[in-house]
Parts: sequence; structure tokens; C-alpha cells
Amino acid sequence: MFRRGITSTRLYTTFKHYSTATPMAKIQVRPHNARGHADHGWLDTYHTFSFASYFDPQFQEFGALRVINEDTVKAGYGFGTHSHREFEIFSYILSGELEHKDSMGNTEVLKRGDVQFTSAGTGISHSEHNADKRRLNGTPVNFLQIWVKPTLEGRRTGPKYYTKSFSDEQKQNTLAKLISPKGSKPFDADTIPIHEDFYMFASIVDAGKNVEYNVQAPLAADKQTPRRVYIHLTHTGGELSIEADRNKQVLKQGDGAFITEVHPGDRLVFSNPGENKAEFVLFDMS
Repeated sequence: MFRRGITSTRLYTTFKHYSTATPMAKIQVRPHNARGHADHGWLDTYHTFSFASYFDPQFQEFGALRVINEDTVKAGYGFGTHSHREFEIFSYILSGELEHKDSMGNTEVLKRGDVQFTSAGTGISHSEHNADKRRLNGTPVNFLQIWVKPTLEGRRTGPKYYTKSFSDEQKQNTLAKLISPKGSKPFDADTIPIHEDFYMFASIVDAGKNVEYNVQAPLAADKQTPRRVYIHLTHTGGELSIEADRNKQVLKQGDGAFITEVHPGDRLVFSNPGENKAEFVLFDMS
């Protein structure tokens, strides 16, 4: 993928937590038109965090999250073979088909609802192209590209590759768990393992419906430390209302939200006040 300008150097998060006697959940909206954007002709991409030629010192990362790009690649084009180390890199397919090939011998065509997960570890090379080879009248592929910084164990292990498919029905008016920490007990075998205290969920909420979410418990013993939640509403349509501890915000297509000062068991409520389905992903991390 188009990874220029990214290294494995550890960065410090811009978003810090400040203790108060009665901390309340905070929701910071990141509007879609405030994100980094680049149109390369064959690739139209939006960046939540600094990436490639886009740099914003206020948006470097959020907890273990380092990259959230929403990419649209034209038919007949793609990202040539390139290498990665250390990061956990995965794609969530929204529409179209993405062809993946890597140095471990994996070759696969991914479709809507598929999660293609590469734990780069000590090093891996891969390429990704729109599986539709017709440059004229072909179908674009639209997907989320996500990078997570793993634990030291994850950086030192050999590369691994996982794919799982999650249907629209599994996400309809509920939150489907896609990725879970490798160290969670018991580990949910229906999800993809990750070397970090990090969860990924996905949902498709019908107009007038709502779903509820309880913040995850940490892997470590300290349950007093606040957790972080990030929400991304895709460009596929809809609006999403978020309620957390009497704080409420509404997201439009492509918007994101940083939620801080939440603790294990805290309830978040997501509702759809619009007329179209609202498709979003949720990341819960230490």
C-alpha cells in the first residue's frame, strides 16, 4: 500500500488523560473534511493521522492506533510489492474486491466484510491491487487500511497472516467483534488475534435503531486507568449519534470520534438519526 513516510519509530500520543474528582467521558469529533486527503487519480485516500505527505502534529496517533486510511482504488491499479516490520496492518473491505499477495505465499481475493490481517513482526513483503483488472468501466475497491503498534512480543515474532469474513447480517443492529487481544482469557476464536490490548468491532445500524456497547476490561490488573475508544463512520452513508456519560455528538459520513475518560464497563450508545444505514467501526484500547 501507499506507505511512504512511515517508520516503526515510536510516537507519543497527542491525546492525554487528566485526572479529576469525577471525570466524564469526552468525545472529540474529527470531521471528514478536516482529515488529510489526497487524490492520486488511481487512489483517492483520506487519512485520520499523519501519513505520507500529510502531516498534522495534533493528529499523530491515538493509543496504539497509528493509521486509519479510507482508500478507494480504481480498477486495474494497486499498491506494488513493499515491505513492513513490526506493525499489525489490516484491511476492512467495504466494497469491491482487493487482491492480496505476500512473501509467505498467501494469495487471496478479498470482498465486502472481509478482514485481511498481517502481523508484520520481524518483516514481510506484500502487494495489494484492485482485483478488477478492467481499467475502463471497472469497479473500484473501497476499504479501511488500519495500522496498530503491537507489544514488544508482537514486534519480535515472525510474520503471520489471517483472514476472516463477517457478513452484513452479523453486524446488523449489533456490534460484531472482529479482532481481540491474543492475551485475552478466554480468547474468542471467532475473531482475529492481535499483539496488543486492542479490540475492533463493526456495526450497521438501521435508521431509527440503536446499539449499546460496554467498554472492555483491560488485560492488565489496573482497572482504574481510563481506556480509549475510537469510532469511524464510513463514507457508505448515514449519520451516527454517540452518547457517552451525558455527552452527545453526531457524526456525518467519513467523520471520526476520539472518546476518552471511559472505564471498563462504561456504556456507550450509538443511534442512527438519519434515513440511510450507518456503517461504522469501533476500536477499544488501553
